This record gives sequence, structure tokens and C-alpha cells, in this order.
Amino acid sequence: MKRLASILAITTLSSSAFAAGIDSRSYTCSALHALIQERGFVFIGNPDFEDFVVANASFCVGGHLPQVRSVPTSDQPECPVNYCISASGPMGGSP
Repeated sequence: MKRLASILAITTLSSSAFAAGIDSRSYTCSALHALIQERGFVFIGNPDFEDFVVANASFCVGGHLPQVRSVPTSDQPECPVNYCISASGPMGGSP
């Protein structure tokens, strides 16, 4: 019974950590790009950026388009990544 409780606790903690996303500052820029390419999309949960980043436009759906944004990594203060925005622009206007 104790073992089952331990397994459930670890699974719960692992799931909540995964749901919170990754911290881009824990990766080099090239390692972050490799992770995004491998998975297709990744949720980044940084204090200044909380959103999905995508490998390419095929991961943007519903009238969304990729746009480049920079996130900090362990080796660069600005590592360019793609994320999806509304085709009508981030504030509802033209892109």
C-alpha cells in the first residue's frame, strides 16, 4: 500500500511539473530548438513568457500564424522561437 501511494505521489508531481511547462533557461538555445523540433510543440513556462512554442506553421491551427519571439536560454538572453498568434494580429488588428 505504501508503495502504491509513493508511485501515485511521484506520478502526480511529475504530471504537474510537465503541465507547468519547461523553463527555457534550463536549456541552451540549440538544445531548446532540438526539443521543439523533436516534439513539434513545447509549453514554456517562464515568468515573462507562458505559451506554446512550435516547430513550424503546421502546428498553428484555427487561423493562427507563427510569429518569432525571443526567450532566454542558459547561453543566450534572446533565443528566437516560433509561437502562434491570431491571423488578425495579437491585438485583433492587422498582422
